[in-house]
Amino acid sequence: MTTSVQWEFIAACLREELAEYGSLLGLFERQQRFLFERDANAVLRLANEIEAQARALGVTRDRRERAVASFAEAIALPRSSSLRSLLPHIEADARPLLEALIAEVNTLLHRVRRTSRHNHSLLSRAVEVHQETLQLLRPNSFTRTYTPAGRLSVAATQPASTLRAAG
Repeated sequence: MTTSVQWEFIAACLREELAEYGSLLGLFERQQRFLFERDANAVLRLANEIEAQARALGVTRDRRERAVASFAEAIALPRSSSLRSLLPHIEADARPLLEALIAEVNTLLHRVRRTSRHNHSLLSRAVEVHQETLQLLRPNSFTRTYTPAGRLSVAATQPASTLRAAG
């Protein structure tokens, strides 16, 4: 494979990766909307879609990394070379395209991470509020302990039976 064909394949891999990141970001944004709407069933359904999309993204990222490693090997550089470090070995006319694709992948990656962290915080807070509410309603049903890491852990104790046998 010539270096021209290789950089074109790398560009195609980057485009595919961009599409996958965009899809994942869209799912996280939908999840966020459902969180704000307090639609627990939709959040739960979307969790499976997010997992599947994350796996698909992993496959495309691995494909792009293999293409970059193959290109590096073809020009006698270490397989671990980053795409950015390989840019000087790519035709000058193709560099702006690859630089733009790399920048866009990085931008989407940061947006996905930020949105994922935000959603995680919202979910964590929702669980905390739910636990606090349950503790107020049934305070004797929970015990508080500390984890080895020093965090507070709240566990449900054995629920008291509400039915008693007569006789």
